[in-house]
Amino acid sequence: MFDVLIIGGGAAGMSCALVLGSAKNQAFAADKRIGIILHQKTSHLQNALFNNVLGITPGTTGADILNSGKKQLTTLYSHVNCIETEKVQAITKTADGFTVTTNKTTYNSKIVVVAVGYTNLLTISGLEAFVEPHPRAKIEKERIWLKNNNHLIENGLYVAGTLAGWRSQFAIASGSGAHVATDILTLWNNGQHVKVHDKV
Repeated sequence: MFDVLIIGGGAAGMSCALVLGSAKNQAFAADKRIGIILHQKTSHLQNALFNNVLGITPGTTGADILNSGKKQLTTLYSHVNCIETEKVQAITKTADGFTVTTNKTTYNSKIVVVAVGYTNLLTISGLEAFVEPHPRAKIEKERIWLKNNNHLIENGLYVAGTLAGWRSQFAIASGSGAHVATDILTLWNNGQHVKVHDKV
């Protein structure tokens, strides 16, 4: 049983995992089991080029970020369980949280964060009731979002990034993932607001 399982290895998903992983020294997060299904093949980062993002060297590609982000996560926060070469097929609500079924196995988690792209090709069964046209994308592109209130779809089920209704900008998607992570950390900290900073 995971305490939180993130679906998606793009900007929002990895940002969420990094912030959650960085809280490992906090008493309220020390024993939490965190996982991320790092499915990256369909990430919009695959063909992105960054010249306008603060802190990222101009000319950096999205493919580079996918690789360096995965390395950053596994090197700094090895307690985060990175699941690769699996694609999520279904999310089912249970008495204890959710069952996440992939093309290879099944996982159980108290909290699930959906952080995949916002195309209408979404094929994860169990999310159909929340799918609506994206509020911040051109209608002709047929983008979707999962209807939510401040990233929360329903108790224990979060959405982050473009699928949460945000515009397709790297900084916005990353911030959305970090936002969800701090909301989860706040939940684990009995409602006391949490932010995690490293200092020199």
